[in-house]
Amino acid sequence: MYHAIVFFPLIGALLAGLFGRQFGPKVCEAITTGLLAFSALLSWGVFLEIPGTDHATRVQVATWFTAGDLVVDWAFRIDTLTAVMLVVVTSVSTLVHLYSIGYMAEDPHRPRFFAYLSLFTFAMLMLVTADNLVQMFFGWEGVGLASYLLIGFWYEKPSANAAAMKAFIVNRVGDFGFSLGIFLVFVLTGSIAFDGIFARAPEIKDATFHFLGYDWSAWTLACLLLFMGAMGKSAQFLLHTWLPDAMEGPTPVSALIHAATMVTAGVFMVARLSPIFELAPNALVVVTVIGGITAFFAATVGLVQNDIKRVIAYSTCSQLGYMFVALGVGAYSAAVFHLFTHAFFKALLFLGAGSVIHAMHHEQDMRNMGNLRRYIPFTTAMMTIGTLALIGFPFTAGYYSKDAIIEAAYASTRPGHTLAFLATVTAALMTSFYSWRLFFMTFEGPARWAGHGAGHGAAHHDDHHPAVAHAGASAQADGAPGHHEGVAHDDHGHDVEPASHSAIEHHDHAHTPHESPLVMTIPLGILAFGALFAGLIFKNRFIGEGMDAFWGHSLGHGPDNHIMHDIHSVPALVAYSPFIMMLIGFVLAFWMYIRRPELPGQLAAQQPSLYRFLLNKWYFDELYDRIFVRPAKDFGKFLWKEGDGRVIDGMGPDGIATRVMDVTRGVVRLQTGYVYHYAFVMLVGVAGFISWYMLTGLPKAGH
Repeated sequence: MYHAIVFFPLIGALLAGLFGRQFGPKVCEAITTGLLAFSALLSWGVFLEIPGTDHATRVQVATWFTAGDLVVDWAFRIDTLTAVMLVVVTSVSTLVHLYSIGYMAEDPHRPRFFAYLSLFTFAMLMLVTADNLVQMFFGWEGVGLASYLLIGFWYEKPSANAAAMKAFIVNRVGDFGFSLGIFLVFVLTGSIAFDGIFARAPEIKDATFHFLGYDWSAWTLACLLLFMGAMGKSAQFLLHTWLPDAMEGPTPVSALIHAATMVTAGVFMVARLSPIFELAPNALVVVTVIGGITAFFAATVGLVQNDIKRVIAYSTCSQLGYMFVALGVGAYSAAVFHLFTHAFFKALLFLGAGSVIHAMHHEQDMRNMGNLRRYIPFTTAMMTIGTLALIGFPFTAGYYSKDAIIEAAYASTRPGHTLAFLATVTAALMTSFYSWRLFFMTFEGPARWAGHGAGHGAAHHDDHHPAVAHAGASAQADGAPGHHEGVAHDDHGHDVEPASHSAIEHHDHAHTPHESPLVMTIPLGILAFGALFAGLIFKNRFIGEGMDAFWGHSLGHGPDNHIMHDIHSVPALVAYSPFIMMLIGFVLAFWMYIRRPELPGQLAAQQPSLYRFLLNKWYFDELYDRIFVRPAKDFGKFLWKEGDGRVIDGMGPDGIATRVMDVTRGVVRLQTGYVYHYAFVMLVGVAGFISWYMLTGLPKAGH
């Protein structure tokens, strides 16, 4: 059964990728979606069967390689944590596959798209079922490769290529730290298998390791390096810049990457390695602080974004910060619970946004929407449910998991918990504001799309060029339609030359918005059920009275870690603070976008510097471009021109060839064909020989 769960997506990817032209798009869609659905059904069976077991089940697949005393097996580790991740990954992936049948119906390259989706799912399943760090790293890098292919799926678009490379390169930064952490863990324990690592870890709790001229606590250093990998994959502060640009991929890709798979890999990795993180309290302080900063930072940027997908993308970044706060204070079960509930409502929001984009004929700028509630009522209802779950409305999925994290941050006694508590509570207010801002700008108010633009080249806000025309903040503020020159930058890759997508129908923005087909609305309904009831149904298992029996030994709560019991004794004001912040955010958004729609433009005009600062994402892209990108390009150009061109080519192959050519050109001049020239040379040679003989004489005998 476990083999089928993991390998069915790979089979689908191979069939669609290798035989897509022979099978045709419809067959590839059916094969990949059907295999994923079967894998999801089996995963739910595992989820209902596995929890509560005392020990992980190990399923041997093969011996991968042997190097001296190091034996790396390919094996599945099946425990409660694995079962939760299997359900999340396969369920969301199946719904994304089904949704993509309708959403990508116009694209001529559907077999390749579905092959990439299934390959992505296989890599993620390899990651979450890993029994050792090497296999986890294989899945980790496989997810990175598949995300590169999916983000850059419309490779004719320069912006898609740039976003794919950015995601790949930024993740390599984190992965470098992750690989160093794996090496250090092996040096310390002599094992890369989780059981071997966890068994040896307490024995070397106080060990030190000399690194960069200092003696570090060995486990602190190892955990910081491992967390560096999690920062890259889960888009935490400083390594977050790739995540918003990943919106260049199709909307189903955004849902898959942001909801359940790639970005949660870092959270899963820290939870899986929680037994050794418990031995490194200083590393957990870093996890807590980075998580709190990320939750706050991403929420501030989400306040002013105008692309509907980018608002949800920054929401993902912020919610991941919540998860790392929970991990940092030791509330591992709360972190995984939020990962579980977040998958439902965030996938719902992204696929709902895709339904809006589909209805608006590929428009993504919320300033060019409005009053869509009348035209797409089902999508509106689904987006309402997703919004309520995201902001933590009582009894929705997000309510139980998010509130538990905020209470855990307050109840913790570890350094940095106060910062994390304040950051998460403030982020809760901003989350409510930007979520309702998205809803009101999209579904309420006047219809700003009617007759707007003539054809597919209608204006679309381009966040990849943040310096474009934002000086007049009042004219370009939230409530006003954007008017930017240039080609539309839509979700279907239509900003390329028409010949590149000749098979794709081009729509006019003047068309009336329409509801999505059934194949797209069914996944929305299923996800909406999860967004409403997943928290209520599973709360007791994940973080309630049945928590200990449910998790067993799959999470490494230390003997002094009582955080999940301490959250029940927090003050009432702390417990109600997320609800209060949610109400304040709703009232502010309602006042600014329904009652006083001119107010956002006025505020942007009064505070242009702050508005641009937030709109341009705290200028991290520009800062990194100045610090890293340009110097790297200049250094590469220097190596190319001076090192390769002048030194290597100049003194090497090209230089030798040039000298030979110079000599041969001189020799050729001597071959004149005139006899008297040759006679003259002979006389010169004889004269020279005689002169040498007269000056040196004959050698004497015996010398």
